[in-house]
Amino acid sequence: MREIKTKDITQAVARLCQQANFELGEDVLSALKKVQQSEESPLGKEVLSQLIENARIAHEERLPLCQDCGTTVVFLEIGQNAHISGGDLYAAVAEGVRLGYTQGYLRKSIVNKPFSDRINTGDNTPPVIHTEIVPGEKLKIMLMPKGGGAENMSILAMLKPDAGRQGIIDLVVKTVSEVGGNPCPPLIIGLGIGGTAEKSMLEAKKALLRLVGSPNPAFEVARLEREVLAGVNALGIGPLGLGGTTTALAVHAEVMPAHIASLPLAINLQCHSARHKEVVL
Repeated sequence: MREIKTKDITQAVARLCQQANFELGEDVLSALKKVQQSEESPLGKEVLSQLIENARIAHEERLPLCQDCGTTVVFLEIGQNAHISGGDLYAAVAEGVRLGYTQGYLRKSIVNKPFSDRINTGDNTPPVIHTEIVPGEKLKIMLMPKGGGAENMSILAMLKPDAGRQGIIDLVVKTVSEVGGNPCPPLIIGLGIGGTAEKSMLEAKKALLRLVGSPNPAFEVARLEREVLAGVNALGIGPLGLGGTTTALAVHAEVMPAHIASLPLAINLQCHSARHKEVVL
């Protein structure tokens, strides 16, 4: 049994909050540079250049990549042989978010009483926390600041089973077409297919943690990802919705078994500022 102290968890989360908001992942940067070369629209090419420059400035000057520093979504993979000591795990994560957003001068975007007074909590807490028990004795923390503009474009559809793969492709392309530039493309598109309503939504968001463009290991799922990406990029929405051949950088799909009467499809869109960092304690 390995002991992991809550104070170390708090410190790690505080650090991840700032790193995620200041440092765009190398996988995202590489994807932006690659499509900047292939983008056919002069305006789209210029927008991509500005996004790359924005990432450089944010990293060097320790400034937020985007003014929307997001809802702090935290995925925890807890080893079944790990022992969390020194306090409540969720409280330790929340304290890390409070410290990270306060010390990093990150925008606080979370409000209490969401349908009435909408009072800002002042420290971006509470975070949204998802936990999974896994083999081993370590704790993996994956932190994703999720911006409101892209998150607002999320949808859940309970398709009829006979919709099949073409039904999935058609609905994703239709959804991206309808939202246009609102989620700040170029996008990373997370798909959760199968399971139940809540499980598909969770898997669509988790799919955004994959390295950009890394295909699903299942051949038929990887093929679906490629076809959805081609359909989306044929829309001509382009970077920031200003036109071009790069509306999305990647499509990441996770597929699960489903009930004989159901074909859930969750779509979670991530903007070009695809921020997430992780650490293992």
